[in-house]
Amino acid sequence: MTLRQEFMKGIYKGNPIFRLVLGMCPALAVSTSIENGLGMGLATTVVLLGSNIAISALRAAIPAKVRIPCYIIVIAGFSTIVSMLMEAFTPRLFESLGIFIPLIAVNCIVLGRAEAFASKHPIIPSIADALGMGSGFTLALMLIAAVREASGHIALLSILPPGGFIVLGLILAVINVIVAKTAQRHGAPPPDPITLDCRHCTLCPTELGPKQ
Repeated sequence: MTLRQEFMKGIYKGNPIFRLVLGMCPALAVSTSIENGLGMGLATTVVLLGSNIAISALRAAIPAKVRIPCYIIVIAGFSTIVSMLMEAFTPRLFESLGIFIPLIAVNCIVLGRAEAFASKHPIIPSIADALGMGSGFTLALMLIAAVREASGHIALLSILPPGGFIVLGLILAVINVIVAKTAQRHGAPPPDPITLDCRHCTLCPTELGPKQ
């Protein structure tokens, strides 16, 4: 893939929320306003970028048997830096996002990109991957937040926790219809739903996947 394709992958085909269905906790919890969605998305993007660069640069030096603990330490370090900077310079946003800023350290999107991409590619493609995934995550959060915030003036349910599930489900349904219609116009069959289970997880040894 070219760098542009690596970047665009995270925005559409591999969007963390709308296509891979990852990072659901912050997506549902902080998407009550566009400001919160933007803040959470940018914070996650910074952690993604820093951890991808560091892990890509150190990939040859990290032993395979301890790679996951090493990745978590790197990610936790960048999460701590982002958390401290936000607390110092954007205290109101930091308080609004609450525990979800420190919890970026265990966000499956960040760890997944470290294992699936940064650990196998040079620094420049890893930067493109991080920026693409981070941008896709940010745009998805802002879209969910915009719908919830706008409809909250009509139905209070939208900005309440159950409203997050409803809005996300409706957006996913619309996206699935658009994808199916697009495939139909090009004479292709509708794409199969994305399957997420233990067989498709890259955090376990490959040989243990399909045999389970």
